[in-house]
Amino acid sequence: MKGVAANIPKALHTGSRLLCDDNSGARIVQIIGVLGWHGARAQYQSAGIGDEIIVAVKKGSPQMKKKVERALIVRQKKEFRRANGLRVKFEDNAAVLVDDQGLPKGTEIKGAIAREVAESFPKVAAIAAAVM
Repeated sequence: MKGVAANIPKALHTGSRLLCDDNSGARIVQIIGVLGWHGARAQYQSAGIGDEIIVAVKKGSPQMKKKVERALIVRQKKEFRRANGLRVKFEDNAAVLVDDQGLPKGTEIKGAIAREVAESFPKVAAIAAAVM
């Protein structure tokens, strides 16, 4: 997989709640784990834009509530810097539910997603409303 060309701070920790920005049936999800995370013992796992996470669905349709799913972070409030010097931040934290291969579970994404996500996950970018 291609590396991300931006210095993205890992601003979302275990226990953070995110808006689920697709039409899969989930509305609010909570981070319970980060895939590929390496760190010290007893340290909170952290994630940023473009990271795959394990989430628990907190609000949504009755079929989705209390389910454990994989998700991809597409927006974060914390500002990050791109390689060209541009600083980017979004107005909320958002994720999109994906399957084991990184393909989206929903058929559309309501808001904008970061360009760093679009480079690494083109199938997610294909169903997004906008790429920033």
